[in-house]
Amino acid sequence: MANLWSLIILNPVLNGLIALSSLLPKAVEFGLAIIILTIVVRLILTPVTLRQINSTKGLQSMQPKIQELQKKYAKNKQKLQQETMKVYKEAGVNPIGCMWPMLIQFPVWIALYQSIMKALATTPENLLDLSRHLYSWHIVNQALPLNSHFLWLDLALPDRTLILAILVGGTMWLQQKMTTAPSPDPRQQSTSSMMTLMMPLMFGMFVLMFPSGLALFWLVSNVIGIATQYFVTGGWGYLRPSSAGQSKPRPVGRRAR
Repeated sequence: MANLWSLIILNPVLNGLIALSSLLPKAVEFGLAIIILTIVVRLILTPVTLRQINSTKGLQSMQPKIQELQKKYAKNKQKLQQETMKVYKEAGVNPIGCMWPMLIQFPVWIALYQSIMKALATTPENLLDLSRHLYSWHIVNQALPLNSHFLWLDLALPDRTLILAILVGGTMWLQQKMTTAPSPDPRQQSTSSMMTLMMPLMFGMFVLMFPSGLALFWLVSNVIGIATQYFVTGGWGYLRPSSAGQSKPRPVGRRAR
């Protein structure tokens, strides 16, 4: 299974990243390569991302109906399940529709993560492991060793200035706030608010522990996610307080009557 993973996903991504680095200015080669590859992958996955956004919006818009059913059939779980699925079917919404696009993206993100870690090999053991995954391309071989410096960062080491941690955590919080609808259920709203806060803090801590090359990938991915969400929904979604009372953001180009 490991050999199949490397052959189909990891090796193409890793060699593509290194080959791309060889085409860029030496002073910023690997940092720019991470940014460009992240953008390319996000563009390729745009249809999947749009499907996920639309599924999430559909589920959020149906929450008032679902909550009414939960109150009405609180003592009849079987009837509640039947009526809930009926509402989903009538609306043409798949309750797991926002989950499978995420599952499709996971292998790509894991491959990017592993590629960044392997390409920045700093020990003899890591260099030996890297050599097992490289193609016999001249453009790949001539790119090594890679320059790990980008702006103020050493991409092989964690960023100790806190700047990258704040940027990654801040962009993740912004993206979550744009996509998380307020819930009339106090307990659900409390859980949602806690997750919106804890996830950015957790990734901010990860930035202080992992090589900053991976954090750069997270930051670029978050920014692209924010831009995608903004243009698809036609605004800042649920970030603004005025959106709290709406079941979903206003579609792009639709005028209020």
